[in-house]
Amino acid sequence: MTDRERDVLLEQVLSAHREPHARLRVRSHPAWHDLPDSDRERAFEAALALRTLEAALDPGGLSTAARAVLARIGPDRASASE
Repeated sequence: MTDRERDVLLEQVLSAHREPHARLRVRSHPAWHDLPDSDRERAFEAALALRTLEAALDPGGLSTAARAVLARIGPDRASASE
């Protein structure tokens, strides 16, 4: 795997975007499974840092991932925290 390919996979994994799933299951990004273990650890640490920054910038203190989960379980819950 080239450095560029690894960077693309990490970018995909670090995104809060996940394809919708009919049964509301939380799923990892498919790119997660293409990363070697060492890069998965790196992605996990980076995701924690990103979500913390997102939550700090959000008026309700939520990350984009948290908002996405709340929107899936009830449309009025994602905006209730503001």
